Amino acid sequence: MKEVILALLTGFIVGIIFAGFRLPIPAPPAFAGVSGIIGIYLGFKVFGWISPIFLNWFK
Repeated sequence: MKEVILALLTGFIVGIIFAGFRLPIPAPPAFAGVSGIIGIYLGFKVFGWISPIFLNWFK
């Protein structure tokens, strides 16, 4: 939980800095973009869970 809070705080600070310098936000501005990032993360995690199953087939 500590990592989540630190990541949220870091993102908040970076958002303030970018807004202060009037730079475009360094993240997807739409919900679809955020969903894509979540999908990439979930795909990475699922591969980590199922890859041992497939690796055992080829031994």
